[in-house]
Amino acid sequence: MTAFTLELTPRFNETDALGHINNTVIPGWFEAGRTPVFEIFNPLLDLQRWNLIVAGYNIAFKAPTYYGSVVTITTEVARIGSASFDLRQRCWQQGKMTAQAVTTMVHYNYDAECSEPIPEPIKAALAAHMVTN
Repeated sequence: MTAFTLELTPRFNETDALGHINNTVIPGWFEAGRTPVFEIFNPLLDLQRWNLIVAGYNIAFKAPTYYGSVVTITTEVARIGSASFDLRQRCWQQGKMTAQAVTTMVHYNYDAECSEPIPEPIKAALAAHMVTN
């Protein structure tokens, strides 16, 4: 299993009055961390052919994330269903996990306004990033 990783440098404007990264920022970082998954479904990230939708997500904040130190976002596949899948994402700073999210994504046909089965080659590509624990 190989996790996707994204390194970010927190910006000053992402902090709150206590010097922590604001809790509204990390969901955006997690979305940025999902880009390689989006590319599995839509290699050119063509918005006219977009075929994913977020069905829901839960985030647990484990520790403060601070301005001034690089953050690493890891993204792994936690579950693959027939038309949906779950991603486990974690925010790391200085070796410490500061937040974790589980996001359910659905393979979606916007014209028909319904989910569609995930094609087998895409399932195989997702499985290469599956969490084993």
